[in-house]
Amino acid sequence: MHSPRQRTGRDPQLASSALQLRMDRILAERGIDLALRQEQAEPAETVSALDLAQARIPLRFQHAEAEHPDVRTWVRRVTGSCRQGPGGMPGIATGPSLLLAGPTGVGKTFTAYGAIRALLADGVRLQWQAITAADLYADQRPKLGHDTERDFNALARTPLLMLDDLGAAKTSEWTEELTYRLVNYRYDRLLPTIFTTNLPIGELRQVLGDRVASRLAQMTDRVVLTGPDRRRQSAV
Repeated sequence: MHSPRQRTGRDPQLASSALQLRMDRILAERGIDLALRQEQAEPAETVSALDLAQARIPLRFQHAEAEHPDVRTWVRRVTGSCRQGPGGMPGIATGPSLLLAGPTGVGKTFTAYGAIRALLADGVRLQWQAITAADLYADQRPKLGHDTERDFNALARTPLLMLDDLGAAKTSEWTEELTYRLVNYRYDRLLPTIFTTNLPIGELRQVLGDRVASRLAQMTDRVVLTGPDRRRQSAV
């Protein structure tokens, strides 16, 4: 019997090295300094986390800033509680929450987006979501073929959540229970949340219920914004 023929082939690594040597020789013959060309190559343009997030921020708030000193203090506290993630970038793990209260038009939503933008500008690796209380309740109403619980869990678990206009929508036992579930989940896990509300601080308990108001009192830094209605001023 004949012994099986052994197949022979070129070592891919040796072939690659030989090809590289040949290319280097051709470039040298043409007077091209490969090392110099690599040094002179333009560096790849880097895109900041803030630039990437701009597409998700509503157009009206894409230049929002955290102007209030207490809000800037909150941003520093959240940044200071971050943990190092991939590439050495800090990422939100746990931290304090923020409650922005004040009458209509004083800039609560503007300030909330300003706080998010400030975190991104500080280099925080940030996964975040923003929703109004009215949209939260609308999205959570049962719909055929739609998994509302999955949507709820996505909001509850996001590292940073902005819940806008808390207490502005019509309330019921169902909305109170839904708000409690969301607030309590984030309260228990120390997940930073930005709340905005038109309600005076003294009315939070009456409108949102004891359980929600009690947790907000403990988990949030409270900032009361004052001033004229910016929307009416801009319309003049």
